Amino acid sequence: MNAQFQLAETGQKDLAAGVLKQVAQDLRRFHGATTAVERGLYLDAYSWLASGDTSWPFSFLNVCEILNLAPEAVREEVLGDQSLGAFSYWSRRCRRAARAFQTFFTDSARKRTTLAVDPVPLTVHAFQ
Repeated sequence: MNAQFQLAETGQKDLAAGVLKQVAQDLRRFHGATTAVERGLYLDAYSWLASGDTSWPFSFLNVCEILNLAPEAVREEVLGDQSLGAFSYWSRRCRRAARAFQTFFTDSARKRTTLAVDPVPLTVHAFQ
C-alpha cells in the first residue's frame, strides 16, 4: 500500500469520524431546542442518523462502514447520549475511558508476564 493511498484513507476516516462526532454534538446540544434554527439543526442531525440511504459517500451507513462500526450500536449510543445532561454525559464518558485504561493496563501486564524469560543461572567464577 503506497503512502498516498494510506494518507487518503486516513483522511477519509478522519472526516467520517468528524461527521459522526458533529452529529452527536448537535443531537446533544439541540435536544431541547426552542428556536427554529436550533430545531432545524437537531432534525438534520436526527434525520442523518436515522437514514438508511447509502447514495451519499458520507451517509450514516457509509460512515459506519468506513469506521468499521455497527450502525445500530452507534444509533443506540448516540441517541442514548443525547438525553443525558452535561454531568451525566461526562460521567459516562469518564467511566468508558477508565474501563479502556484498565483494559490497556491489564493487557500490558498479561503480555509482560507471558513474555518473561526464565532466568539463566549465573555461574560463579573463582578469581585465580
